Formats: sequence, structure tokens, C-alpha cells
Amino acid sequence: MAVERVERRMREVTAALDRAGLRYAVVGGNAVAAWVGRVDPGATRATKDVDLLLERASADRAIAAIEALGFTHERLRDLLLFVDPEEPSRKSGVRVVWAGERVRPSYALPTPGVDEAVRDPEGFLVLDLPALVRMKLTSFRDIDRVHVADMLSVGLIDGRVRATLPEVLRERLAQIEAAAQDD
Repeated sequence: MAVERVERRMREVTAALDRAGLRYAVVGGNAVAAWVGRVDPGATRATKDVDLLLERASADRAIAAIEALGFTHERLRDLLLFVDPEEPSRKSGVRVVWAGERVRPSYALPTPGVDEAVRDPEGFLVLDLPALVRMKLTSFRDIDRVHVADMLSVGLIDGRVRATLPEVLRERLAQIEAAAQDD
């Protein structure tokens, strides 16, 4: 049930952004699931929230489009959080990070641009695979390393993807690959 609620929330919000003519990309666990599910639907992981990439200049229009669905918004540090009235928990909200900006000052790279989004066969815009891998390797939290390992396990991270990675991210990818061999 929880997985279905998250998917419904993602589809409602992305449809609203599409209707508003806004450029966005699904990122985070839902983006990983979209890519992994193309290869092996059984290898996808559930996630409790929805993560989106938006251009900062479109914030007001995005707020209007998503609040029209009944969501409320909060500004948290430098992020936007939308809370679903049907499940009013921050943990299950819709989080927005800004395209082309560092999520945290310590990150080596900024987020990708929304121009790196592609239309998923299910209809929403999802971050292109190389950009998603770069984003996950930049964040490099435990969940990000797990997501990268999932993408590796189904063969998604190939030479084309590796060629897009700067050296610091290739080193992080090598750490994940080494850890997977130790298991």
C-alpha cells in the first residue's frame, strides 16, 4: 500500500507540473526504480518520498501547480517540501532540489540541469541515466551507494555512463564496485 501511495503521489505531482508546462525531473529513489525496473522489475526498491529536480526560477509556478492538488509547501533550508494532505508527514513528502546548484556546499558538483531529463515510458520526466548516476555519486550517502549498487547489479552503468563521470566520481564508483565484490 505504501509503495502505491508514493507512486500515486509522484504521478499526480508530475502530471500537475506537465500541465503547468514546467521543466522538471524525477530524481532519487523513484528515478532509480524507473531505470532499474526497465531491466529487472523485481530488483527495484521502495521509497517513502518523491524527489524532484526543478529550476529555481519556476518555484512559484510549481508551488501553485502542486498546491492546486491540495498539498501544502514548506521551505526547508534551501529546499522545498510539499506535504500531501492524505499523508501529512514530512518523511513521505515531495522534496524539490534546485537544478544546477549544489544541494550542500560540501558537494563537489552541482545537480544536473532539467535539460537532462527524458520522458519515461510511464509518462513522467526522469533524470537521464548518466546524470542520475552522477547525482547519486555526488551525494554518496548510504542510500545513494545502495542505489548505485542496484544500477550496477542490473548492468545499467556501462561504458557510456562511466565516460560521463569526472575522476572523483569514478573513484567513488570503484569503491562501490569493490564493496560489492567483497560481499
